[in-house]
Amino acid sequence: MSPSSTSRGGDAALVAAGIATVAAVGAVAYGTLVERNRFTLRRETLSILPPGSRPLSVLHLSDLHMAPWQTEKQDWIRGLAVMEPDLIVNTGDNLGHVDAYDAVDYALEPFSGIPGVFVHGSNDYVAPMFKSPLTYFGGPSRAPKTPVMLDNDRLTASFESYGWLDLNNTARALEIRGSRLELFGVNDAHRGWARLEKIPGALDDLRENVGWQDEDGPESVSIGLTHAPYQRVLNSFVTNGADLIFAGHTHGGQVCLPGYGALVTNCDIPRGQVAGLSTWNHAFRQAALEVSAGLGTSIYAPFRFACRPEAVLVTLTARNMG
Repeated sequence: MSPSSTSRGGDAALVAAGIATVAAVGAVAYGTLVERNRFTLRRETLSILPPGSRPLSVLHLSDLHMAPWQTEKQDWIRGLAVMEPDLIVNTGDNLGHVDAYDAVDYALEPFSGIPGVFVHGSNDYVAPMFKSPLTYFGGPSRAPKTPVMLDNDRLTASFESYGWLDLNNTARALEIRGSRLELFGVNDAHRGWARLEKIPGALDDLRENVGWQDEDGPESVSIGLTHAPYQRVLNSFVTNGADLIFAGHTHGGQVCLPGYGALVTNCDIPRGQVAGLSTWNHAFRQAALEVSAGLGTSIYAPFRFACRPEAVLVTLTARNMG
């Protein structure tokens, strides 16, 4: 090989390395400065209400990870009130900073008075802490050894002041626009706080107290809430009769590759169901599964790629006769 050939080969390698470096820097800049703030409203339609029912619009909010200075996100969430949802579903991780209580309240205040339900994620109890993003490739994230505790009672009180129902390891009932909804949920399974064994009894007590089964009227629709969509939770929910399950936690993978999808899920849900509307099957039964990619990220990992932050508006419609 001639010296000139060697020189040309070395120059080509340098050019390729330079292009790769520029592309990587550009991807990081895009994910940090652009896509992380490209909030979007995903719309879904699901026919699960009894025949003849009027449609119900459900606004699913999850993983706000709110910090006080994130005013663009706060204003965008407030603007969703123009959708006039019939029900708010909040699947946790609202707080992203030790001083975010007022910011969360400001963002969600327009939904006060609208029927709502909620469960908590770990970041409604514990403040985020720095960790290497590479740890997520080793499996679901672990709890910090020295956590900074948040005021969960204050957050819960705010939600209840809106008229929202707390579904952490319990069940409640709502009747909205003529539809009867049985709603149940669990606390964060990612931290081992889900008490799945409590759900059957909670549902039995609910049905006894509400008495819908002894009245004329439409059959009830059963909706389950969990922050983290671990398979054991989804299986339990299906076993307990859920028609629809709402979940968050995954951030849709947060970093996705076009044509491949999410690199990680931060739980044991299959990658193909890390976000969006799908079907969960268990023991010859099934439920619709709605997993939100969420609206935020940790303040220590403010980056999204091929995975825009989202809220979800699910329109529930009547099943066909027959």
